[in-house]
Amino acid sequence: MYREEIKVLDCTIRDGGLMNDWHFSDEYVKAVYDACVESGIDYMEIGYKSSEKSYSRKEVGCWKFCDEKDLERIVGENDTALKLAAMADIGRIEPDDIAPASDSLIDMIRVAAYAHQMDKAIWLAEHCIDKGYEVTINFMAVSNVMERDVEEVLLDVFKSKVRNFYLVDSFGSMYCEQIERLIKKYQEALPERTIGVHMHNNMQLAFSNTVTGIIHNANMLDATFLGIGRGAGNCPLEILL
Repeated sequence: MYREEIKVLDCTIRDGGLMNDWHFSDEYVKAVYDACVESGIDYMEIGYKSSEKSYSRKEVGCWKFCDEKDLERIVGENDTALKLAAMADIGRIEPDDIAPASDSLIDMIRVAAYAHQMDKAIWLAEHCIDKGYEVTINFMAVSNVMERDVEEVLLDVFKSKVRNFYLVDSFGSMYCEQIERLIKKYQEALPERTIGVHMHNNMQLAFSNTVTGIIHNANMLDATFLGIGRGAGNCPLEILL
């Protein structure tokens, strides 16, 4: 059953922050970080990289920005095997707000985009690759996208330098048969790329849909502690492990 290629990403703080505008205490964030380290999690998505032109610090917590000083306060030099990730939303981040990877504790930037934003997502993803980061593109709300548009997105990503591409069930509205079909479609269009899955739990299927992803060779798996996250939440990390 062991598959070395599988990587697990905790997005408790990033996705969970959609419930409380990222107003987490340092003690909470540190507890999540320590638990990820002790559990052998591969990546911890600790928040967003966002522009202050898009969000006010009076309204959202510091994990909407992931400044280096805040990261250092929680993880020190992060001399562990756990890698840190942050998400960037198209239209809510300035490219210059992302420092070179050599100057950051962040290892991976995850670019979140809808179908009509994919050209901008690819540009930002490649910008981050050039700065030395690992990168994913998270294709949002795929359940609402017409088939021909999915195919256009996949063709554009195939032509890019992006190596990791996510199937995201943003509304938790998909069944395992749909997950299987889309993963196979992604893999056919993106050979030798890594496919990830990010499942929401509106129909209590986030865990089973993630397992469907594993069965069909999705090798990046998102989950959160106790399933915390937007709406009905995410795949529960403790069950996935």
